[in-house]
Amino acid sequence: MPVEEVSVGRGGIFVVIRVYEYLLKISGALLPLLGIWYLQAYQSPQMCSVEHAMHNVAVLAATVLSGFVAYVTWRCYRYSGEPFLRWLTLGFLGFTIIYAPHGLFTSISDTHMALFLLYGPTSRVVMGVLLFIGLLSYGRRRDVQSERDRHGRWWLWGAFFLAIDVAVAVVAETSLLKLLNWRIWLEMSALVVSISGVLIVLARHRSLPLMMTYALSLALFAQSSISFLLATPWNHQWWYAHAVFAVGFFFLSYGVVRAFLTTGAFSTVFSAEELMSRLRIEKNNTEEALRQLQVANSELALMASTDSLTGASSRRHFLATVGLELSRAARNGLPLSLLALDIDNFKSVNDKYGHQAGDAVLRYLAESVRDALRPHDVFGRVGGEEFMILLPDTSKGAASVLAERIRSRVESMAIPFVDGVLRVTVSIGVAEFGIDGEMQDEVFKVADDRLYRAKHAGRNLVVS
Repeated sequence: MPVEEVSVGRGGIFVVIRVYEYLLKISGALLPLLGIWYLQAYQSPQMCSVEHAMHNVAVLAATVLSGFVAYVTWRCYRYSGEPFLRWLTLGFLGFTIIYAPHGLFTSISDTHMALFLLYGPTSRVVMGVLLFIGLLSYGRRRDVQSERDRHGRWWLWGAFFLAIDVAVAVVAETSLLKLLNWRIWLEMSALVVSISGVLIVLARHRSLPLMMTYALSLALFAQSSISFLLATPWNHQWWYAHAVFAVGFFFLSYGVVRAFLTTGAFSTVFSAEELMSRLRIEKNNTEEALRQLQVANSELALMASTDSLTGASSRRHFLATVGLELSRAARNGLPLSLLALDIDNFKSVNDKYGHQAGDAVLRYLAESVRDALRPHDVFGRVGGEEFMILLPDTSKGAASVLAERIRSRVESMAIPFVDGVLRVTVSIGVAEFGIDGEMQDEVFKVADDRLYRAKHAGRNLVVS
């Protein structure tokens, strides 16, 4: 099958699978509606289960859990400074403080039903409004550290939530209760705010994984409000509404915990697809950085082992190579020879024509010598105008022949310069490891001594 067909086929099934994924998410988010419909259609609204003890335990657990999640969210806010997390913290904190009396007044629910009931929808409205404000602040500039460290405003908000508790009690226990059907209006408000939040997330932030968790939580909060609107206290629909809200709360707290355990921010927790994409990018960047590092290391190694002017091996690299070749020659029983080479009267070239002329002489000499060598011969600059040549698998006789050829090439070399051409000669000393000494220093000394004998004998000579 052609590559194009494979690509198109995969693209088509990818779209189908992506649509199926969205349908699964929508179905999961709206699943509580099925339970609401079932209870409304097949369960009598008059069937009640009055369980004060169970209700108190549930409210206590919800209060403790929401307080804990508020603290975790606050810790995330202190770390990241996201305004969204600030409002999310206030949402959890407001729910905790306002919802707590709902459990405290369970025991008097028979005689003070309004006082018992109103704290639930009020806590959900306050939480929903604060979560909605948080959505509007999503993506804004992060708070500075001094703003995050202000503890006073948290106490002010706590006092505000306590004031709402007092206001609810006043409404429930006075003639203000008769002005409105407070429970219905509060549940309707919570429903509208939750649905508005879902729409904002889908319109602006649907590509962010934790924000989709946020949208799912708001969708469950909205369905719990629908269930509360259809319910009467203590019947099955009423208990079911609590369960739906609890599931939504668990999803929202999961998002907070994910943020806390990963990046500390809601906006920078990635989906599996985003994470794999970022890992691929970082892997490519790392491989490219390693490649560049290897190139740089190779260049540094070359710079460290090569004389920049002549291209010959540096003194350190040449001496290290001699040690390796000497070990190899001794192990395999092969000859190894050494040439010590020095430019005759090089100081006079520098004095008469300047250092630029001296550099030109060194470059041309190095090029001429390299042209006479084999690939595995080692040519090193060990001093200003002093060079050495290591000749593996070469006896002293063959080395002497090569030395004479190098001397002749240098003698006939014409080096172009400003005032014409320069000509130089070289003196060369030849030595062989094993014959002229076993140790590196011994052979070096013999080669140097023969080099100086060539100098004293009139220069432009090879002495072996």
